Amino acid sequence: MRRKIAVVLLALAPVATLQRVEAAGPPDAKESIAEQRRAMAPLANFDGTWRGPATATLADGRRVELTQTERVGGFLGGSLKLIEGKGYAADGNVVFNAFGVISFSPQTGKYSFRSYAQGQSGDFAIEVTADSFVWTIDAGSAKIRYTATVKDGVWSEFGERIVAGQTPVRIYEMTLKRIGNTDWPEAGASAN
Repeated sequence: MRRKIAVVLLALAPVATLQRVEAAGPPDAKESIAEQRRAMAPLANFDGTWRGPATATLADGRRVELTQTERVGGFLGGSLKLIEGKGYAADGNVVFNAFGVISFSPQTGKYSFRSYAQGQSGDFAIEVTADSFVWTIDAGSAKIRYTATVKDGVWSEFGERIVAGQTPVRIYEMTLKRIGNTDWPEAGASAN
């Protein structure tokens, strides 16, 4: 008899667990969004429009000089950070164009960075501090790490190619000055 009761109790355990999960319900959307907004707050220094010189070192060692522009703004009530970057050659042609989305997951407590550039896309590890963010791309035997910082109205960013056991090689640098505010991307939203 005891054995039958134990078997019945074991069979009912998953049902009881499921009922507790259903009773708890989904995460509270308002609190999740509020937590995402708080997580985006350190990135507010990047909001606006930016312009300045940039230098990229190509795989063959050639250096390319650009005028880099960035525009950054919050989306979905400030729970996401959107970034659009364009690099212009001396003749005014766009030679680099990128779009990125920084988000925060209250469930994992981690940031993520989704980037689209030059026909490529990916999800990358990102660390956010009070005045900077650092994101890393796995590139086979190497890693590409970008460090972006804002201080006194200047956005400084550099990229490094990192191979284990070797000195990091700087492959990208930009120094941008903040040229204004932007209501992008929230402006122009569909009306109800």
